[in-house]
Amino acid sequence: MAAIFHATLRRLAAVPPAYYVFAVLVLVLWFTRPQLFNLNVMGVFIRQVAPLGIVVLGQLLVMNVRSIDLSAGGIILLVNYYISSGMFGAAGPELLVPVSIATGLGVGLFNGMMVGIRRASAVIVTLGVSIVLIGIVQFLANGKPPGNVPQVFNAAYNAKLFAVPLPILAWIALTALMAVFLSRFVFGRFVAAVGDNPVAAHFSGVPVRRTVIAAHTISGLMAALAGLVQTASIAVGSIRFGLDLSLNAVAAAILGGVIFGRGEGGVWGPFFGVLSFALLFVVMTTLGIKEPGKLVAQGLIILLAATLYGLRRANA
Repeated sequence: MAAIFHATLRRLAAVPPAYYVFAVLVLVLWFTRPQLFNLNVMGVFIRQVAPLGIVVLGQLLVMNVRSIDLSAGGIILLVNYYISSGMFGAAGPELLVPVSIATGLGVGLFNGMMVGIRRASAVIVTLGVSIVLIGIVQFLANGKPPGNVPQVFNAAYNAKLFAVPLPILAWIALTALMAVFLSRFVFGRFVAAVGDNPVAAHFSGVPVRRTVIAAHTISGLMAALAGLVQTASIAVGSIRFGLDLSLNAVAAAILGGVIFGRGEGGVWGPFFGVLSFALLFVVMTTLGIKEPGKLVAQGLIILLAATLYGLRRANA
């Protein structure tokens, strides 16, 4: 009996914490405000965390190759400036979207080359890049919010398909694509090998450097896509925009079972980690908790994620 009990505990401990947090929040909301369980209300709150969910896809990928990416905030801010400042004149999405994506890919490629080839610290490089991008935006904006976002972006953000908001559908589609990409393609096996043991992967013929570079490049792409969604959501320019998403993405990834430095963790655990953030905002809003309280709760979740990360790494 004791052996069965301990084995059960180990299996429960192996389940990503995000599932437990999500279940607790669902129960709290069910008993306090069951009327909120409808597609329209939940769609509003889940749509707000779609940018975070997209950033998490890049974050979990780089964490699975024993790296990290803190440059998402800078990329998102720069994308917001592209769209809201008018620096490309009267250009529409046909130019702004490709430029934003190219910027994310370029920044991600630079990060990957610095980490994968130059073997620089991922924390220092990506944080430094984010600070540089933020500084560039603030210099170009001269300390003032750039302007308004073209209406077509906000219209796309508010559009629905089969009563489901497009940002949520895009987030789910990208998550499913990432899950298939990592489980069915050779690149996914490369990521798993590098995360498990980069030295052994190298001697087994795995292109370790290229895998790390590709992971960071994809992470930059995800940050740019998140920037497009986030910019469409607020419909105005900002010089302090999306800067909290990098840390929240790390927290959601860890809650979802990704262990930094060990190459462990899937895709759907972090997905539910992000949903936990959405439900947390729903619960706190219904309880009348103001913005400062929500910030405190976010900070506590990050601390919880760090604690769980330490416990899971110690037991791994």
